[in-house]
Amino acid sequence: MPRTDIASHRGGAFLWPENSALAFRQALALPAEQLELDVHLSADGAVVVIHDATLDRTTDSTGPVRARSLAKLRQVRVKGTAGEPPPTLAEAAALTRDAGRLLRLEVKADAEGRPYPGIVPACLAVLDAAGMRGRTVAMSFQPSTTAELAAAGGLLRTVLLLEAKPWRGMGLRGAIALGRSCDAAEIGLPVGELDAAAVAGFRAAGLGIGAWGARS
Repeated sequence: MPRTDIASHRGGAFLWPENSALAFRQALALPAEQLELDVHLSADGAVVVIHDATLDRTTDSTGPVRARSLAKLRQVRVKGTAGEPPPTLAEAAALTRDAGRLLRLEVKADAEGRPYPGIVPACLAVLDAAGMRGRTVAMSFQPSTTAELAAAGGLLRTVLLLEAKPWRGMGLRGAIALGRSCDAAEIGLPVGELDAAAVAGFRAAGLGIGAWGARS
């Protein structure tokens, strides 16, 4: 039987402030195998953990993450954390490593859906410094980013994520073809989009399956 791992989505977004150091500390005390989080780049190329391309929804500030240096982002406060800034990937990777868990890393695009130039090597440098490349499942909605992650090598797994609308448009055969084109080892879908036929089809094609249920 294929192994099923449980990931704390955004560090447990239903329980604690999402993608916060507070959430990560709490989630890593639970028996879930993986800690899932999202990253964007700062103005000076630091890899910062936050779901949205802007600060508006989850912090006390506004504007694009990309418009601020790491030093400026350290002055931002995540809502509900009693004053914590958005964590860096380095901080999250160290927490995950020290807890003996796997990291499930989603590499985000900017507000226009464009991949950040240099974000993949920046993420890999952080993971390597923490000794976590081989303990990280790396994911993206952008096929080009997924392909870049796969080509880099050394990751535990690479995942192509699909939203419901494109998945319904391309269907199982198209999703398998797209996943193979970017060397993904796994396809990730909203949990409501998966049925027995899709699971069997992906497995027959040699692809793993991931599902998420938390909504923005």
